[in-house]
Amino acid sequence: MEDPQFEELQERAANAVTEDELTSVYVGLVHENGEQQYFFGNDTDGNEELQEMTVAQLGMLLRVLADRSNASINEIADVAIEHASQMQLQ
Repeated sequence: MEDPQFEELQERAANAVTEDELTSVYVGLVHENGEQQYFFGNDTDGNEELQEMTVAQLGMLLRVLADRSNASINEIADVAIEHASQMQLQ
């Protein structure tokens, strides 16, 4: 399902990486019906730097989700790993 608001948000995020001197940006939406949309933009030079950025992004997200849900980081990570292995990336 195309979501014009998400497309606009994705464009703004991509522009932020190129114009605002950001190295990495992640935008993700989870709709009430369970649909998920996400964009991960990076300005990195190679796999090692990309891995560093993804670890930083993931760490920040895990910390916030754990704090907000009153779950441990490990609990959130375990469920996320299971969910990620089942995702169909497009």
